[in-house]
Amino acid sequence: MTVPADGLPARVRIHEVGARDGLQNEKGIVPTEVKAEFIRRLAVAGLTTIEATSFVHPKWVPQLADAEQLFPLLGDIADVGDVSLPVLVPNERGLDRALALGARSIAVFGSATETFARRNLNRTVDESLAMFAPVVARARADAVRVRGYLSMCFGDPWEGAVPVPQVVRVAKALLDLGCDELSLGDTVGVATPGHVEALLTGLNEAGVPTDAIGVHFHDTYGQALSNTLAALRHGVSTVDASAGGLGGCPYAKSATGNLATEDLVWMLDGLGIETGVDLGELTATSVWLAGHLGRPSPSRTVRALAAQ
Repeated sequence: MTVPADGLPARVRIHEVGARDGLQNEKGIVPTEVKAEFIRRLAVAGLTTIEATSFVHPKWVPQLADAEQLFPLLGDIADVGDVSLPVLVPNERGLDRALALGARSIAVFGSATETFARRNLNRTVDESLAMFAPVVARARADAVRVRGYLSMCFGDPWEGAVPVPQVVRVAKALLDLGCDELSLGDTVGVATPGHVEALLTGLNEAGVPTDAIGVHFHDTYGQALSNTLAALRHGVSTVDASAGGLGGCPYAKSATGNLATEDLVWMLDGLGIETGVDLGELTATSVWLAGHLGRPSPSRTVRALAAQ
């Protein structure tokens, strides 16, 4: 039953990360053709922002080593509707590879903490920002949209709780580089709603507008939906999610699955918030992919609907 609540956005754009953030954490290699069909089915379900792959060195994320083979298979996605297919690029070499295949939306991936920056990028936070600067500048010069991911915004398994001013500093730096949008990542899933509100307020006070912010929650402690609702009440209208709840982080073993797109859509549908997503089609897609992965989806909504 749809029961709207006051103070929430009328529409939410879901930034679907299952094909990239979800599949990068799989132990096995998913065939390229299956990935392409997965993305195609997500588009048919009504998702209009589908992160397709990552142009990192194959040595670091072998699950996504087929980026050059996958991206050309996605040309027919444009026939589904107005679909954007962002790709992750770590450096200028990654940008070169993405642009050569016609990518028109990219993302860079930074960290709010020094330890994770070292483990994920082999650089300090400031060295990482310096590496991103020419990537963002070149992309913007070519009219390519740029998203800035910021991981470890709430807690870090090595450093503990992350102070709000520390996150605000790096977030501002990413936007000052020229990123169009910032995604706040709760990489290990330790955030709670009050912490979410405090960080969003701190960013606003530092001059970061809410409409430039997306949120990316992991469900390690079952808080992803409650944290998302806190962000929506603050005015955030871009939410990252992964079909079937796939995902984690290969460089932070305590990071479990992302917020499941189906769980998010169930909540948003109940609140009367538009997403454009057909929950039945999306659930069928996750059930189909679970068959290829050889295990059931961790999404509670997928399990409930698939059992009916």
